Amino acid sequence: MLINLSNHPVKSWSEKQLETARKIYGTVMDMEFPAVNPEASKEEVRKLAFDFFNKITKITDQCANQPLPVAVHIQGEFTFVFNLVTLLKSSGIKCVASTSKRNVTETSPGEKIIKFEFVQFREY
Repeated sequence: MLINLSNHPVKSWSEKQLETARKIYGTVMDMEFPAVNPEASKEEVRKLAFDFFNKITKITDQCANQPLPVAVHIQGEFTFVFNLVTLLKSSGIKCVASTSKRNVTETSPGEKIIKFEFVQFREY
C-alpha cells in the first residue's frame, strides 16, 4: 500500500505515476495533507507530525501481512515533512517522494507553461 500524503491527490497523477505506484505498492490511498500554519512554532509542527504519525501507523499496522511493501508518499511543507519522515523512518516505515522532469515552454516574454513528467519514486 502507498499512502499519498501530498497536495496532489491520486486522481491528478499521470497514468505513468499511478501505474508505477500500483506495480510497486498495490493499492494507493490519499490522505489529505494538512494546512500547516506558517506562524506555527517548532513544537506545534512536531505535534502535528506526531498526530499524522499516529494516523498513519494505525493504517500501516493493518497492512502488516501484505505481500507488497507499505510506504508513505510525502511531499509538502518542509518542516512538517522532515518531522514526519523522521518519525516514520524510525518506525521502519518507508517514505518516498516523486521525482519529475520539468518541461518549460515559453509562450511569450515573461509567460511560461510548465509541465512536470513523473520519473520515479525516490526513497528519503
